[in-house]
Amino acid sequence: MTTTPSRGRRRAPTRIERAAGKAAALQKPRVILALLLLVALTSVMLLDGYLRSEVGGDQRVRTGAGSSEVPDDVLDGGPILTFRGGQATTVSVPDKTIALTFDDGPDPTWTPRVLEILEEYDVPATFFVLGSMVARHPDIVADMVEQGNEIGLHTFTHVDLSYQSEARVNREMQQTQLALAGAAGITTTLFRAPYSSKTDAIDDYSWQVYEQLGEQGYTSVFIDTDSEDWKRPGVSKIVAWATPEDGEGASVLFHDAGGERSQTIEALPKYIEKMRAKGYTFTTVSGAMGQQAPGAAASGAGSQAAHRPATGATLYEGKALVAAVAVAEWTVPALSVGLAVVGVAVLGRFGMMLILARRHYRQRNRRRFSWGPPVTEPVSVIVPAYNEKECIANTLDSLARSTHPIEIIVVDDGSTDGTADIAESLGLPNVRVIRQANAGKPAALNHGVRNASYDIVVMMDGDTVFEPDTVRQLVQPFADPGVGAVAGNAKVGNRDTVIGAWQHIEYVMGFNLDRRMYDLLRCMPTIPGAIGAFRRAAVLDVGGMSEDTLAEDTDITIALHRAGWRVVYQEHARAWTEAPGSLKQLWSQRYRWSYGTMQALWKHRKALTDKGPSGRFGRVGLPLVVIFQIVTPVFAPLIDVFTVYSMVFVDFRAALLAWLAVLGVQLLCAAYAFRLDREKYRYLLMMPLQQLAYRQMMYLVLIHSCVTALTGGRLRWQKLKRTGEVGTPAGPSGVG
Repeated sequence: MTTTPSRGRRRAPTRIERAAGKAAALQKPRVILALLLLVALTSVMLLDGYLRSEVGGDQRVRTGAGSSEVPDDVLDGGPILTFRGGQATTVSVPDKTIALTFDDGPDPTWTPRVLEILEEYDVPATFFVLGSMVARHPDIVADMVEQGNEIGLHTFTHVDLSYQSEARVNREMQQTQLALAGAAGITTTLFRAPYSSKTDAIDDYSWQVYEQLGEQGYTSVFIDTDSEDWKRPGVSKIVAWATPEDGEGASVLFHDAGGERSQTIEALPKYIEKMRAKGYTFTTVSGAMGQQAPGAAASGAGSQAAHRPATGATLYEGKALVAAVAVAEWTVPALSVGLAVVGVAVLGRFGMMLILARRHYRQRNRRRFSWGPPVTEPVSVIVPAYNEKECIANTLDSLARSTHPIEIIVVDDGSTDGTADIAESLGLPNVRVIRQANAGKPAALNHGVRNASYDIVVMMDGDTVFEPDTVRQLVQPFADPGVGAVAGNAKVGNRDTVIGAWQHIEYVMGFNLDRRMYDLLRCMPTIPGAIGAFRRAAVLDVGGMSEDTLAEDTDITIALHRAGWRVVYQEHARAWTEAPGSLKQLWSQRYRWSYGTMQALWKHRKALTDKGPSGRFGRVGLPLVVIFQIVTPVFAPLIDVFTVYSMVFVDFRAALLAWLAVLGVQLLCAAYAFRLDREKYRYLLMMPLQQLAYRQMMYLVLIHSCVTALTGGRLRWQKLKRTGEVGTPAGPSGVG
């Protein structure tokens, strides 16, 4: 029988269709915003990693190189090397003078204690700072300068510059200057190379670096005496090793960072008292140079002469760098804690799924299990169709082979490709074709429900095929009068492509394991549109299929829970659906699913306060769906980003082993799911690649959906391109 509406007037657009134009225009910016959010977080983590480690793992330190190109007067000269007028000149620290220097800071634990001692004894010092540490602890650097101390550069990441390119050397200096500008509003002309010591240790490779920096106006500072406090040899040895020959001036090296410095803190006051008792005065490097200059008189003259006020772009870029680092310093630890919680929750969910899935399988497959008396009465199968010419014949042919008595209602939703004509031309018994103006899938389903002849209605998609026994298996749970709806077992039919195999893994592991768990917990969130059965009266009682959301299947399922009906999963009722064949179509489908689910959850948010048995979904199901289908997947991409972060900046081997361990847990869950569904394990070979590529796409889809929801966007219904390649399965084992 065919019913045709009047074609004389044009149908008014639905709410979703009215928003279609606006939604389409807004989708691209939302995709960009979603990607920008992930890029921003990734950038923050990269910045944090760059600050915390020596990028590239370059731990090389040059030793034993020749010095044939280094001038003799430099090798034999004082510890301060300048290139004024292009000529290399060394300056010595005046007699009875100590230029006290500290390397590798600032450190939040030890540097403030050093500053307290210097302030107590009224001693200035020169701190050679690492740019990465300056950016992380700008307040300490500001205190150094305010207290009258001098600042020099010690590179950004503490690499041996003699191994680095000219560009890398410049970058190390520029980044440190920016950090210094942002922290204290200054730049400096002083520099000390990591791993340097006395001038007589300069080799040909490092000499090229000093010449390069000298041409840029830098003064390179070496040492006369080394406390070697980094060895932690004991307080007395630190003091002794830092003491110059009687009466000689010296550039003296201590460390305020780079390790445990309690011996340095204890030795520093003793050293200051000892040197003052010997008649020594303390100054900065610039102070020592000033005393050597003609006409210099007072000790400490020009103590901060190396400093220059930071202005213009340097100042603002420096402040931006410090601000970005502050964000990274807060964000990365917070994300670490959050991801640890997410990781525990996800692993807990895996454990719960395995336990409950096993219990569900054993319960439903034992010989004595029964829903009640066999359900044998006829049912109505509703097939909503819109431009399904490639698939509709296969769909109806599969239904014609049903072992259970059925009537088939094809609701053609304004197709323009002759779908209805194809359905009618097949001449199959018990098939009615109802034509309606295009109104969307919910309207088509409601039209079918109103025209159904029987109390139980089965709903399926127009691109899906059933096995001969599917309908019979699907309706058996209705022997229990408390069951209002049944979810079937949707399978991917076109699984022989890479994208199809990925979706096959997702369907078996992600969807069906979940449904087993939710079934036992009595809070099934979604009856798949590809295969579901309902009591007709229950559907009508909750108002039918709603157009309020894009996930009408989730919407109706939650509504049935809240109305007091039980929703169950029937694993033996299998349907074979054609999954999207391209990444673009897959994105479109999953975006609609994800966004529609959020809409449905928001629509039924008051389920959280529902009382009695009907409130079980709100108490159990809704929180589980929000946590495990929205919150944890949103953070999941960061787990992968953290893995890469750890591989690059922390411990490659440990991070790789951790990632492989998580993959192993997921593989175990997937293998168990495949066993329960009697699927072939060979598809699991695609799982590592799925984790690297497919999963990332699903995460981006979810983030995109969240951005759309937060910005108040709406989506239109999307018709995916079908090929009709999924035919009627040969038997109960399906496509193998």
